[in-house]
Amino acid sequence: MLDKKVEPVKDRNHKDRNGRDQKDRSVLIFGGAGFIGSNLAHYLLTRTSACVHVFDSLVRNGVQHNLEWLKQVAANSNRLRITIADVRDRVLVERAVADATEIYHFAAQVAVTTSILDPRLDFEVNLGGTFNILDAVRRAGHKPFMLFTSTNKVYGDLGLGKPTRQAGRYVYPGHNGVSELQPLDFHSPYGCSKGGADQYVHDFGRIYGIPTVVLRMSCIAGPRQFGTEDQGWVAHFLYSALQQRPIVIYGDGRQVRDVLAVQDLIRAMDLLRGSQETAAGQIYNVGGGVQNTTSLLELIAHIEKLTGQKLEITSAEPRPGDQLVYVTDFTKLRLATGWSPEISVPQTLRLLKAFWEQNHEVLSGMSAALPSLEIAAEPSGSVA
Repeated sequence: MLDKKVEPVKDRNHKDRNGRDQKDRSVLIFGGAGFIGSNLAHYLLTRTSACVHVFDSLVRNGVQHNLEWLKQVAANSNRLRITIADVRDRVLVERAVADATEIYHFAAQVAVTTSILDPRLDFEVNLGGTFNILDAVRRAGHKPFMLFTSTNKVYGDLGLGKPTRQAGRYVYPGHNGVSELQPLDFHSPYGCSKGGADQYVHDFGRIYGIPTVVLRMSCIAGPRQFGTEDQGWVAHFLYSALQQRPIVIYGDGRQVRDVLAVQDLIRAMDLLRGSQETAAGQIYNVGGGVQNTTSLLELIAHIEKLTGQKLEITSAEPRPGDQLVYVTDFTKLRLATGWSPEISVPQTLRLLKAFWEQNHEVLSGMSAALPSLEIAAEPSGSVA
């Protein structure tokens, strides 16, 4: 069952930074059928008059269903354009960029484990693909607004030392989150490729006058997410409980992350686009913050209460490089745009459960096709 179609409403802002009417917005979304991309595309199709160009390779399991959903939402409006292609295809990337007034780059290889097994693939998609987009923008010459989603993995192990071990979580007393002043410290090929892309986007914006914004994300969760063993851990835990499937926890489960609902993330992106004069060239950390933190054990307790299902859990040794605690300090973003999260972790779980109930046949079929479900204690911000 697909979500109901919502009719578009008038744009919140009538003019962009160049004085063009919003109806002239041509929005290109690389990775537009993925979790974040499809949510942004839906927002644009239902809340604005923008034309939306989804560019996606459709290699990720489940995204075809997101694309079919977007087609139904767009109906006969002629506002949705679709290109099935890979960001490694320079020619098709250049063709897509040519008439875009704004670009959102979400396409990526998203798994730390895959980056270790196949670092060349990780490099070619994450860094090579990003360079293709940036060079196409440079060549096009019209300087569209461009937003790139990076990850908290660029900060490595944070260098905070050993945290305090409490009953249900790890804690750094007096620590209020990681800001953009945290030194970069790439760990894993994935961290290197995303971190390199992050810096390329930032520097191309500076050198070529392109209005770029980089978002370093913590854990994002919500509808349209097809969680797997390598990412999307919040959704994966919930779907496992609903299907009574076992999970494996690497470590003791006290690892802490802040969780941000995808709807809050899309709202932040919209505010940044509307604040291009000050946001262009900037890097922002984005996440749920201190008020939306949870350990793996605490989230499992929330899920069991919500679903009435007891999760079957097996413990395994911690994986190297796992951040025991990661919490976002989004002060810079809040000061720039007035943004702060509005949706709590329990609310996010309820939204995910509602998505499951509307699409459980698709989600169950996907899970049945997967191998045994193993969840690393690595609830990363890298999402499809």
